[in-house]
Amino acid sequence: MSKKAAAVPRPRKKAEYEILFATRQASKGWQDLLATTHNAIVDAWDFLTKTPDLESPRNHRLKGELATVTHAGRTHDRWQHELTGGARVWFFIDGQVVHLIDVHTHHPNQTKS
Repeated sequence: MSKKAAAVPRPRKKAEYEILFATRQASKGWQDLLATTHNAIVDAWDFLTKTPDLESPRNHRLKGELATVTHAGRTHDRWQHELTGGARVWFFIDGQVVHLIDVHTHHPNQTKS
């Protein structure tokens, strides 16, 4: 038996979306949020794997100059998922994959009115 136990990754149902980091910033921001708002980021994970394209007050497409993002030569709608404390997760959806492009620990200046 190994001395160090290995974490078991959460399995995904066939109908659920896969979540990938599209940028280093997204990975770092995710880790920062995991350390400070663990339950909120777990709830975000559950939402994004099940219904990332469900419009709601906390999950919606961005507007204006932030409305789209180009990745691998293709343009996608840019979405924002709002967490508690002003934290935001920006992502796009390609097939059954949610690509995290920015994870903000506070309300991003780009979307402040």
